[in-house]
Amino acid sequence: MRPYKFIISGGGTGGHIYPAIAIANALKQRFPDAVFLFVGAKDRMEMEKVPQAGYPIRGLWISGFQRGQWIKNLLIPFKLLSSFFTAFRLLRSFRPDVAIGTGGYASAPLLRMASLIGVPSLIQEQNGYAGVTNTLLGRHVQTICVAYDRMDRFFPAKKLVLTGNPVRRDLVGQLPERAKALDYFDLKHLTGKVLLVLGGSLGARRINEFVASRLAYFARQDLTLIWQCGPAYFEANKSLSGPGLVIVPFIQDMAMAYAAADVVISRSGALSVSELCLVGKPVIFVPSPNVAEDHQTKNAQALASKEAAIMIAETDLERTFDTVFASLFNDPQQQKALSEAIKACARPEATEAIVTEIQKLINR
Repeated sequence: MRPYKFIISGGGTGGHIYPAIAIANALKQRFPDAVFLFVGAKDRMEMEKVPQAGYPIRGLWISGFQRGQWIKNLLIPFKLLSSFFTAFRLLRSFRPDVAIGTGGYASAPLLRMASLIGVPSLIQEQNGYAGVTNTLLGRHVQTICVAYDRMDRFFPAKKLVLTGNPVRRDLVGQLPERAKALDYFDLKHLTGKVLLVLGGSLGARRINEFVASRLAYFARQDLTLIWQCGPAYFEANKSLSGPGLVIVPFIQDMAMAYAAADVVISRSGALSVSELCLVGKPVIFVPSPNVAEDHQTKNAQALASKEAAIMIAETDLERTFDTVFASLFNDPQQQKALSEAIKACARPEATEAIVTEIQKLINR
C-alpha cells in the first residue's frame, strides 16, 4: 500500500503557517510514512518557515488586494489565473489523498482546484470571525474545523466540527525548565522577573513604538524584557539593546520564550490566544485594530470576560498601561489567578482532533 499524501496550504502570517505545520507534524506522527507538499505564496514567510520545519514547499504567484496600490492590484486577475494553473499541475502530479487549507490567499486556488478535481478537502478556521478565503472555500470543501461556536454564520452547519486551534506540539505538555529557557536568551544568571512582548510573527508597529517609549519605565520595574519586534522593525530597534533588554526579530523556539516569561504582552490573533491558553501565562492583550471585523478584540474580550486575561485597546495604552501593568506585575496572586483561568480555556487535544477528521476523509 502506498503512503498517504497530504497537500497543505496556508500562509502570509504565522497565524496561518504554524497551524498548518502543527497539522502536518501530527499527521506525520499518526502516519509515519506519509508524504507532504506545502503550497504557499512566493516571497511570503511560509517559503522560509516551512522548509525550516522540514517540509517541501512550492510557491504560487499570488497576492492579496493592497489598499492604495492600484497598479499592483491590476495584476491580481493574472496572478489568480496563473495560480489556478499551477495548483492544477501540482495536484495532478502529487496526487494527494487530502488537501488541507489553513487560510491566507495562497490556499484559495489550491483548495478550490482540489475540490473541482475531486480531491477530499478540509479547511481550518482559526478565528471567531471567518476570513474571506475560508468563507469562500467553505461551500466547496467536505469538512471545516473551527475553534469557536456559532460559526454557522459563515459556513454550512453540517460541515462544521468544533476542534479548537492546532498549536506547536512543543507547547502541549510541560514547558522547558526556566533555567534552560533563560540560558536560551543568554540570561543564565538572571534572578528577577521577565516580561515577554510579542507583536505577532510580522511585528506590530504601534506596540513597538509604545515599548520603545516605555523602556525607562520598564527599567524602574526591575524586570528583564524579551521583545520580539518583528523582522521589519528590528533594524530600527536593535540599537536599544542593553542590560535587561533582549531584542530579537523573531523567536524560533516559542516554548523557550513562554518558559522564561512571568508576564506576556501580546496581540490577540487566534494562534497567540490558543498558545497562551495552553501555556497558562498571565497576559495583557493589545488587539490589532487593523483586522477584519476587529476579530482580535473579540478574541481578547472572550478571555477578559472570564477574567482569564487583561485587555488594553491600542488607543488606551498611553492612558492606562502603566497602572494596569504595575498592578499585575507586582501582584503574584493576580498572576496566579489569570494563569489558572486562561489555562482552563485551553484545548490541548485540538490538533489530534483535526487529524482524526482528516483520517475520516481518507476512509470515506
